[in-house]
Amino acid sequence: MFAFDSDPYRTELTVAVIRVAAHDARTYVVLDDTILYPEGGGQPADHGWIGAATVVDVRRCGDEIRHYLDRPPGDGDAVLRLDWERRFDHMQQHTAQHLITALAADELGWQTTSFHLGATESDIELDAPDITDDDLRRLEEQVAERIRQARPVTSREVSPETFQSLEVRTRGLPRGHHGDIRLVEIDGVDCNTCGGTHVASTAEIESVVLLGTESRRGGTRLHWIAGGRVRRRLHQQERHAAAIRHAFETSDEEVVQVAEAKLGRLKEAEREVKSLRASLAQQAAAGLLASSDTVLDAHFDDADAGFLQLVARQLVNAGGHRAALLTAEGPGGAFFVVCAPREAGLDLRPAGARVAELFGGRGGGSPELIQGKAASLRRRADAKAVLLAEG
Repeated sequence: MFAFDSDPYRTELTVAVIRVAAHDARTYVVLDDTILYPEGGGQPADHGWIGAATVVDVRRCGDEIRHYLDRPPGDGDAVLRLDWERRFDHMQQHTAQHLITALAADELGWQTTSFHLGATESDIELDAPDITDDDLRRLEEQVAERIRQARPVTSREVSPETFQSLEVRTRGLPRGHHGDIRLVEIDGVDCNTCGGTHVASTAEIESVVLLGTESRRGGTRLHWIAGGRVRRRLHQQERHAAAIRHAFETSDEEVVQVAEAKLGRLKEAEREVKSLRASLAQQAAAGLLASSDTVLDAHFDDADAGFLQLVARQLVNAGGHRAALLTAEGPGGAFFVVCAPREAGLDLRPAGARVAELFGGRGGGSPELIQGKAASLRRRADAKAVLLAEG
């Protein structure tokens, strides 16, 4: 038994380094004992420090536990320190998972098939194909009631023979397990096989919020947060809500209605802008087509690539035999289009490549229309000369 098994609240331990080695270019040490939990059973590894070295990962490999470091350790004995904030968060989440799993099974008949403790929220997969909001609220209230009752949470090890005689909730032992079996018990609620770290009382879970569900492999994945994560999520959501209230100059009660109204007006304005852009492009194309120039040429300030494409499509669809050079420059940068109607019989790809080179950019497209982004439009006259040579 390691120190993290016997006392999950211990944060420092003097240790002896038994072995220093490397795996996949990562240095690791094996210690005579450890307070750091190795990744397993859905719970991430603890982090911590050995002297000046940071423990970035902890893995069980056979009967030994490897502590992966960001640098080689010092010589001799050292003090191993635990990242307590990370550990306690994992203890809260993992104990909450036991509580949710037990009550989901006993109260609602849903069996847990997997567990994942994530960095911001956790989830379990249940064998229930469909879970209603009312079911979730019922389960959440059952969990809250057990938290308020401050039920003791204890762990012990039993022999395989004793294990067979007990009523234990388990999803099976780890592959290759031998020897005694560790049980974690929430008084009057659950007895489970588990090697993870847990709080000493359900009161230390503080609170649990069931966030929602999604269908998964014929069952349901349930997302949730517990303990300090609930407060952090609430603070974060309140900051977001305050920013939204400020942006819309309204209250929480009216923010959805105000936002929907503003969104409706925005969509209407976007439709008007789209219509005006199309009209401007049509007028610009008509003005170009009315000219007698061999190569049509226009530059548009405060425009973008989308507007150039609208003008170009008008020119291509109008037919004829003249190529066109269109450029634009605005907040999004500088852009160019080279185009010609199909009747002109031109393959503009070589000319388009040359124009892109003159503009210090790159482009591509079809034989009738090449478009691209430019670093500079300074050599527009040279670009137009390339199209004149094509004609």
